[in-house]
Amino acid sequence: MAVRALRFEGDPVLLATAAPVQQFNEELAGLVRDMFETMYAAPGRGLAAPQVGVSKRIFVVDTDWKDAEPAPMIFINPEIINRSEAEAVGTEACLSIPGKSFDVSRPLWVELSWQDLDGAAHHGRFEGMQAICVCHEFDHLNGVLVTQTGVQQ
Repeated sequence: MAVRALRFEGDPVLLATAAPVQQFNEELAGLVRDMFETMYAAPGRGLAAPQVGVSKRIFVVDTDWKDAEPAPMIFINPEIINRSEAEAVGTEACLSIPGKSFDVSRPLWVELSWQDLDGAAHHGRFEGMQAICVCHEFDHLNGVLVTQTGVQQ
C-alpha cells in the first residue's frame, strides 16, 4: 500500500466525468488499497479516484474510523437510484480544497447500487453522515466539486 499524491482544485482530472471500471483485477485492488491509505493519512472520511489522479468511477468511504472502529466501504461504478426529497444543509470540507469549508444541501438519505472488488452487484441505503459522504464522493466522479454545490463559509 502507498499514500498517493492528492490532486487539488484547478487540476483538470477533478472536473472530468470519470470512466466506468471495466476490469476487476489486482490492479484495481491495489488502487483501492492505496486510496484507503491516502484517505486515512489525509485524514478524511471519503476519497474518490479522481482525487488521486485516476479518472475511474471508484470511491471509498469510512465515516466511523475517526470516532469508532473503522468501517471501510468500497463503491465501484456507483449509481444513485433514489434519494429523499427532503434535504438538510451541513458543513463539508474536501481533501482537494484544503483549509476551506462549505455549506452544502444534501438529501437526508440516498439509495445506491454499486459493485465491489469482484464485480458483484450491491444495493444499499445511506443516511446521515454516510449519505453526505456518499453524495460528496459521487459528485467527484461526475467532475463536480463542493465549490459548485456549496457556499463557502
